[in-house]
Amino acid sequence: MANGGPVEHGYPHLETVRAAVTALYRRLSCDTVQTFATSVAPADVAFCDTDDLYLGAHRVARELVRHFRLPDARLIVGFREMTHAANVELAAGPEYFVELNDRFRTHRRDIGAALAHEVTHVYLHRLDLSFPSTAENEILTDTAATYLGAGWLLLDAYREDAASSQKLGYLTPEEFGYVLAKRALVFHEDPSVWFTSPQAYTAYVKGMARARRDEQQPPLTAAGWAGRRRYARDRRHGPGAEPGLPYAFSPDGGGRLRVSFPCPTCHQRIRVPVRGRVRARCSLCRTVLECDT
Repeated sequence: MANGGPVEHGYPHLETVRAAVTALYRRLSCDTVQTFATSVAPADVAFCDTDDLYLGAHRVARELVRHFRLPDARLIVGFREMTHAANVELAAGPEYFVELNDRFRTHRRDIGAALAHEVTHVYLHRLDLSFPSTAENEILTDTAATYLGAGWLLLDAYREDAASSQKLGYLTPEEFGYVLAKRALVFHEDPSVWFTSPQAYTAYVKGMARARRDEQQPPLTAAGWAGRRRYARDRRHGPGAEPGLPYAFSPDGGGRLRVSFPCPTCHQRIRVPVRGRVRARCSLCRTVLECDT
């Protein structure tokens, strides 16, 4: 939790975020991801200063448990002085003990954001889905919370001005915006109307621009002129073309050239023949892609 300190910006965790989206589709399946088409509604997790602290926190926790379809999970919420925003004890269940930073006693509108991250930890724990390191696992949790409809709360908790700052979660504001934009493009949802923080809206706009760029990389037909020209040059060189590009060429068993590139929706790599106009369907997220190979 950044509280008054500097807030990191940009996309330093982008590759891990993309890997997390792929992992979600692989573990859940496209059909299960589609069941999260409706985000947590602002009214369902609203928390005003007149609400009882403990009753309100448990009400919000129950709503997030319901969103993640964890009917037998019960969250016991408490408060104490700590460095991080929150912590959850990932035991066997069905009861999970969540501790929130004492700061939330007086910043109650952000309790939903803190609980969204912790309930997602419980959800991923039950799925047995994790990444190797603690840092990567936290990025996976933020990405899953956001992509599955609860993480917009984490972005909305980001506020920054000349005198103070607050940010929850491990992604940067722009990375939260990126994942939220990826979700919006899949489910045709506009989360920007829920933001109470102007800084969150700005981060979402930047994230959307970055997400749109994923849809405009060659060999996709939506690629711009400069990308198409670079792609044509690299295609002439064939295998062993310039490293670091999103696409790569390789021969198939018959010696014919094929190109692989990441799906702009789930980031699983797709491999198609190099033969002009091709329609490809991602086997993981079922997105149909128009390509010019």
